[in-house]
Amino acid sequence: MNLILRFLKPHRKLCLLTITLLILDVAGALFIPTLVAEMLNQGTSGASFDAILTTGIQMAVISVLAGVCAILGGYACATLSAKVGKDMREAIYAKSLKLSIYDFRHFGTASITTRTISDVTTIQFARTSTRQMVLPVPFICILAILLTFGLDVEMGLILLAVTAVILLLAWCIMRSAAPLFRKLQKLLDRMSTILLENLTGVRVVRAFHNEVREQGRMISAFSDYAATSIKANRLFANLDGLSFFCINFFVIIVYWLSGGRISAGIYQIGDITAVIEYAFLVMFFLMMAQMVILTLPRALECCERVRLVLDHSPEIVDLVDKDPEENPATPEVLALWKVSFRFKDAEEDTLGHLNFVCRRGETTAIIGGTGSGKSTVASLILRFHDVTGGSIQLNGTDIRDMTQACLRDHLAYVQQKAWLFSGTIAENLRYSRPDATEEELMHAAAVAQAGEFIRSLPEGLDSFVAQGGANFSGGQKQRLSIARALVKKPELYIFDDSFSALDFKTDAALRHALAAETKDAAVLIIAQRVSSIRHANQIIVLHEGRTAGIGTHEELMETCKVYQEIYESQTKEAQEA
Repeated sequence: MNLILRFLKPHRKLCLLTITLLILDVAGALFIPTLVAEMLNQGTSGASFDAILTTGIQMAVISVLAGVCAILGGYACATLSAKVGKDMREAIYAKSLKLSIYDFRHFGTASITTRTISDVTTIQFARTSTRQMVLPVPFICILAILLTFGLDVEMGLILLAVTAVILLLAWCIMRSAAPLFRKLQKLLDRMSTILLENLTGVRVVRAFHNEVREQGRMISAFSDYAATSIKANRLFANLDGLSFFCINFFVIIVYWLSGGRISAGIYQIGDITAVIEYAFLVMFFLMMAQMVILTLPRALECCERVRLVLDHSPEIVDLVDKDPEENPATPEVLALWKVSFRFKDAEEDTLGHLNFVCRRGETTAIIGGTGSGKSTVASLILRFHDVTGGSIQLNGTDIRDMTQACLRDHLAYVQQKAWLFSGTIAENLRYSRPDATEEELMHAAAVAQAGEFIRSLPEGLDSFVAQGGANFSGGQKQRLSIARALVKKPELYIFDDSFSALDFKTDAALRHALAAETKDAAVLIIAQRVSSIRHANQIIVLHEGRTAGIGTHEELMETCKVYQEIYESQTKEAQEA
């Protein structure tokens, strides 16, 4: 509820208008049976035609006004729901941009997607339905019971008792259904996760001929969801049946008690008609409310899931409100001093006591075996994680003493798995610098050895790019990713194993072109191939998260055993190939 109120505050006027229109609609619906009863009583008592005509005109006017209020109220309610849903999705998306890698692992990508799309849709539907079908229920019940008391105290007490029984049944069933709907949302996350795995990993599934196994997993997830959903719906089916029984039982009692009273002259035909109309109004709105109640436990669970994301404290936050003053260009662009890092769920440090400096105009390389912590270094520099010991400095300032936006404005990052966005090649290259000209784009593409294949495309820079760059080869995607980083022209380039999909000829040409393009910046290359980094000014060798050696290729070949083993193994593989 607090979550809904948080997003309703900016739309207070629209919310107040919606409630006013719905109240006027309810008042009209309740006033019409009173006029019907009056007209019937006038007819049986021999009232004049003018009196009956006046009552009929009043009924027509009130019906038209109530109808107009209902239409306007529905429109206002739908508009309010759409705006709240938009604000909620924007808030979740904005918060997801602040979440760290660890935070995403905590929630799960599939779960974040489900919360942004499915959960918010459920909340929108429940909020609209509640405002139109549940909010009027208290007014209808209270006014209908009071009007019934005005006609007959005994009838009023019976209607009050029946209404209380129905509300009590609804409350009990909602309490029983709440755990089921919590389970449903978790099962929905599970279905989304399995489906996402099967769609993204379809080649692996087919390559190992595991279609039957994956189909079994999917069917199991669907079956669990269906079974839980049936249990929840069965509860509400029972509520519908019991509600019909209670209201119909009340109608029978009204007819039974009214017969003698009409004969005795205590009751008039219009009075019994009004009581029955009040009862059916209460029944109609209660039944409509029960249809909405079906969605309320699920909507409440969706609200909780959305709240957990919005109220989650990100692992990485800006520790300062403003950026430090820009220092004059210094030779040492990046410096790591006694850097240590440990993941939250790890028992020992992933990295320990790293010390090295990246200088302007020089290339620094990091190499090591699988699991040695190479990519973790890049994550720490980009502040995807915070160091647990030591400090990382950019231009002499600790990166924690500047905003994340300021930090990343000075960096260009090319990750190991190249990723392109749907759109055009030009849009992807301008992702790092929106104001780049076509000449700058083609220059960056030429340096990244992508110019030739871009020119070979019929539409050149305007060629279509599928999601993830699926319509390009691995090497083409990597070259475009490198070109995107070159367009930015930062102070520090970070290439995280970005040359692995390139052949040796393209790799050599790219490194030669990069040397001239990045002469005024520092370059950090994380690689597995010695051939990609042997000409670096400084090579850091990592082994199990520790520095095993620092120096040039020639120096390490003489002093570092780990580097010698890496070089010999790759040389032997090349000779055997």
